[in-house]
Amino acid sequence: METRAQTEVAARSPGGSAHVEAAIQLMAGFAERTGLTGDAPSRRYLWTDAFAVCNWLGLARTTGDSNLQELALQLVSAVHHTLGRHRLDDRRRGWLDGADEDNPTRGGLRIGKPRPERGPGERPDERLEWERDGQYFHYLTRWMHALRAVGHATQSDAPLRWARDLALTAHRAFTYRPREGARPRMVWKLSIDLTRPLVASMGQHDALDGLVTCLELASEPGADAETRAALNHALTDYAAMIDPSALVTTDPLGLGGLLVDACRLATLMQGAGLPDGAALLEMVLAAAAQGLRRGLDGAGLSGPAAERLAFRELGLAIGLAAIERLRGNGPATGVSLNQLLGASALRNQLIGFWLDPAHRQSAGYLGHSDINDVMLATSLCPDGYLDVG
Repeated sequence: METRAQTEVAARSPGGSAHVEAAIQLMAGFAERTGLTGDAPSRRYLWTDAFAVCNWLGLARTTGDSNLQELALQLVSAVHHTLGRHRLDDRRRGWLDGADEDNPTRGGLRIGKPRPERGPGERPDERLEWERDGQYFHYLTRWMHALRAVGHATQSDAPLRWARDLALTAHRAFTYRPREGARPRMVWKLSIDLTRPLVASMGQHDALDGLVTCLELASEPGADAETRAALNHALTDYAAMIDPSALVTTDPLGLGGLLVDACRLATLMQGAGLPDGAALLEMVLAAAAQGLRRGLDGAGLSGPAAERLAFRELGLAIGLAAIERLRGNGPATGVSLNQLLGASALRNQLIGFWLDPAHRQSAGYLGHSDINDVMLATSLCPDGYLDVG
């Protein structure tokens, strides 16, 4: 059993050998529990699996263990053959519309929630909707990022093509114009077949996620002219949707996402020629700094483990690791960046808290053990997820 003293030492050296070993153990437990290895029934969840793919790729690079990369590839196949197809309890069978063995992402990918999606004639129930299946845009962007990482690791075009296919499918399905000439909008959650909104409101950071992800994919060679033009069209739509005043959040997971997007944006825009890219980057950094300040001044990140959601706090820890990469980055200099860098010690505090074995035995942690363990592994060794190539 790891002692509290050992935990505190490990937390002071993010990315060190103790963290690598801890991350490998966390990922091994996740693989066994979710049926990727061992005899447990398979259960796939797109958000968690996207982080898991990146974790194994990063750990494989760090350790030189090719078996870890093989786990990432097995997981990609498992996700496509599970979440790229209809549910077992659905009267529909086989691949989602537009997808097949060679093009597994053209129908999008299910979330992997335990309950079936709400039917066309069912009344909405906000509480139940969190447990119902469907498709989330911000989960799809995480999977696009994971596929891009696989393409880089394997030097293969197929994962990059799957990512581009998914990007174009998501743009077509999730975005719309309320009327001719109006600014584009997005819906937050769609039905499994992408034909009807399940939650019609617009996700707070979905447009920013879409823009950054399209920037990533547009920077890759291999796309034909038509695909590249479609990605640039999607990028323009997402840019038009971003409302700087609506980016501020005090939610730790949302803050972490903002910080990761800022890191990717700062890296990608230097070669992308993104109009007003520097202004957008400063808006994102300013929103993150404001949200972090409000969050720490309010309820904060304290209290017993049973009253906290580990994966949300660990999302912030991952974002704080991302912001460290912006030190000395010309496009990202400014007051907001300095304010965020001043909060970097918070990363170690969050990691140290959730590395404590006693905190990981709380009912709240064990109730979400898959996503908690995978995101703890990401926070310990974030390079696999944060590298943009």
